[in-house]
Formats: sequence, structure tokens, C-alpha cells
Amino acid sequence: MFPNNFLWGAATSSHQVEGANTNNDWWYCEQQGKFIEPSGKACNHYELFEDDFNLASELGHNAHRFSIEWSRVEPEENKFSEKEIAHYKKVIDELLKRNIEPIVTLHHFTNPLWLFKKGGWLNKDIATYFEKYTEKIVSSLGGSVKYWITINEPMVYVHASYITGAWPAGEKSLLKANRVKDNLIIAHKKAYDKIHEIYKNMNYGKPMVSIAKQFQLFQACPNNFSLLNKTAAFLRNKFFNFDFMEKIKNHLDFIGLNYYTRNFVKFSPMNIKECFGKHCNTLHNHAKYKNSLGWEIYPEGILESLMALRKFNLPILITENGICTQDDNQRWDFISRHLKQIEKALNLNIPVLGYLYWSLIDNFEWDKGFSPRFGLVKIDYFSLKRTVRESARKYANFIKSQGEN
Repeated sequence: MFPNNFLWGAATSSHQVEGANTNNDWWYCEQQGKFIEPSGKACNHYELFEDDFNLASELGHNAHRFSIEWSRVEPEENKFSEKEIAHYKKVIDELLKRNIEPIVTLHHFTNPLWLFKKGGWLNKDIATYFEKYTEKIVSSLGGSVKYWITINEPMVYVHASYITGAWPAGEKSLLKANRVKDNLIIAHKKAYDKIHEIYKNMNYGKPMVSIAKQFQLFQACPNNFSLLNKTAAFLRNKFFNFDFMEKIKNHLDFIGLNYYTRNFVKFSPMNIKECFGKHCNTLHNHAKYKNSLGWEIYPEGILESLMALRKFNLPILITENGICTQDDNQRWDFISRHLKQIEKALNLNIPVLGYLYWSLIDNFEWDKGFSPRFGLVKIDYFSLKRTVRESARKYANFIKSQGEN
């Protein structure tokens, strides 16, 4: 049984759904042909957000996570666009009008082009830039928002942008990756303090501030439970899942948890960038059930993640959990099985605040392009027509059933 005040909803991010974010590092690299396809107009959520919120409301959602596009509100250094800030204020107002709790993310992977050209998260002044941006947004919008996510999946960003080089800035350097991680930690702490300072000075209610932390389960290859394989999995868990959290634990009001999958790890002495391990899911065909990107479907992992995070003694909000698939029956099976695990967590007195499915609508899935379909709502990328999937209706019926108990 889920509590009456449980947050039910879904999530999006600006660059993945808005369209025409022409002034950030992703768009810049897309135009250079570095990815499968450009984001272009995406879902045109920037113009159609009210239609999308109507759908969310009809589906019984009482919470919605979205992100502010930094490159829109600060297109040039220290020059903020009041027009774009007014746009995001309207976004929040439209959510509140529908009795949907806004959960606002300040940084969801993209950076303004001016910042990218100054070195992005390697810049020694990046935490100050981020603090100024945070101050402007929170001062402008704060009274209407309780939940703030400063940074989405910081370790995913570090890994994809500065270790594998798959995302902007395209670096492959452990030294630079570590500097960026340190800068993200400092930036979060500064933003956390700034949000609390603003709320106190403005006599707002106490804010709830966190990051969205992707928790990815790493386990030793079951074909060989050697000490080396166990060590590689241990190191992955330590550096990817816990190190960042330990360093910001005194600057969190709750934990935002993004959970998708687990990975089995095999020791690889040459692979220092991956903590002396490599994924062996595909090599050994460990994953029986997969999404369309080949990620293992392992619902029990969300309970394992919640139990592992219990040591921080903070409430936990599931800020992302979802599946990309062409089989909508598989989507509802994914959701329902994960919800059962969350209910088990609640029965163990783990304080879960809510569940936000990724994502409300199909979207631009970064370097994977538009082919992965995560949405509760199908998007026709030619006509931009929205079609509610049956899984979304089943999710809505589940939400309704909790209110009737």
C-alpha cells in the first residue's frame, strides 16, 4: 500500500523534448555530425507543454519533473533572458494549476555554448557560474517550487563526457574526469546553500534539494566469482554509486534515485578507466530480459538500490525509472514489477516519497537519437501527434486504485 501523499508522475528534460535548443553544447556538436541524428524540433514541448500537461493530468499524475535549459535563460554570460524565465514560470504555473507538483532540475547534461567554449565543467570558475545561474532561477521561480534537483546524474555525465568521450566535451582523461567530478561536487554544495539562503530570506517554506543519482548495480560475473571480478565490481560500486554521495551527504534534503538496470563486471587489467573491469552482460548473455538498448530488466534492483541508500537516512524520490521498448505490454510489465519492489521497500520502512516514470513522452535519447521509445505517450516525430499508450492508462488505473484503498 502506497501512502496518500505519494508523488506519482513522470519526467522529461529540456533538450530531449523542447526542440530548437540552438545555443548549447549538444546542439553545437549535433550540427557537426557527431551523433546519429540531431535533436531538431524534438517533441516541440517548448510550445506544446500545456497539451502534454493536460495528458499528465488526465493520467492521474500529481508530480512532474522537468529541467530548465540553462542556455535559454543565460544565452550569454551574465545576460539573463527575462522572456525565457517567464516561459519557465508559466510552465510551473500550468503544472500547479493542474495540481501537479513541479520538480525542477537545474542541470540535465547540457551547457550554454558560451560556457562550453570556456572549458565547461573543467573551468575553475564553473561552480561560481552555476551558483549565479541557480540564484537567478530560484529567486525568480522559488516561491512556487518545493523540490529542486541541482544536477542530473553527475557521474553519468563525468563518464560519458570525460572518460568514454561519447558526449560533449568528448574527452578521454581520468585526470580531467576527476577534476570535473570535484567541480560538480562544489557546484552542488554552492547551489544547495544558495537555494536554502534564498528560501530563508524570502520566508518561503523549507525547500527540498538533491541531485538525481543514477544508481547502477554492479555485480561480479556469475560465470566466475573470482576475487578479481568481485574487486572490479566493488570498485565500480564505490566510485560510480557512492563516492559522490558521500561527499555531498551533508548537502542533501532527500535523495533523487534514477534506476534502470544492473551490470555484471569481469576483471580487465588493461581497463583502468573502468575500474579494472568491463561489462560482460552481452559477452556471456547474462541478461535474459532486456530493453531495446540491451539493458537488463531487473526490477529487484530498485529495492536493492533503495536498501543500499538507506544508510544516508534521507527520504528517497524515484526521479527516473523507465524502459525503451516497442512492446507496450513489456512497458507495463516493467512498471508494475518495479512498483511491487517499491511497495516492498515501503513495507521495510524505507521512506520513498514518490515514483516518476521516465519518460512522460518519447524523446531525443542523446547519442542514441530518436529510436529508443521510453514514453508513456507516443510521439509521431513527423506530425508531433501525441498518442497515449495503453501502459500509461494502466499506470493511471494503478494510481487511482491507491487513492481508493
